[in-house]
Amino acid sequence: MKPTIVKIPVDEIVDWESFHTVFARELGFPDFYGRNMNAYIDCLTSIDEPLDGLTKIHGTQEAGLLLDLGDCTEFAQRCPEQYEAILDTAGFVNYRRMVIGEDPVISLSFRNRKPLLAKP
Repeated sequence: MKPTIVKIPVDEIVDWESFHTVFARELGFPDFYGRNMNAYIDCLTSIDEPLDGLTKIHGTQEAGLLLDLGDCTEFAQRCPEQYEAILDTAGFVNYRRMVIGEDPVISLSFRNRKPLLAKP
């Protein structure tokens, strides 16, 4: 089985407001989406449960959901907090699911053309 792949246009993200707007639009979060990281995590945690009504896009327990961030070089430099939040929350969502005996469901695909951190 292939994962559901969703291209996330990170070039549209410039702050927290636009972060939530982009993810809500691309993943089909409900109108009552709280536009905060707790609500974001809840929606991603239920990505394979269509009956929960937290997303219009769904992965499966067998194949999951792949968030394709594309080239993140400028995004990571422009919005380091939002970039790190995407990485951290994907790991947290998978961990949260594994703790209750469910399979990880979120994966990320991205690239950076140059190192993000300066070498000491």
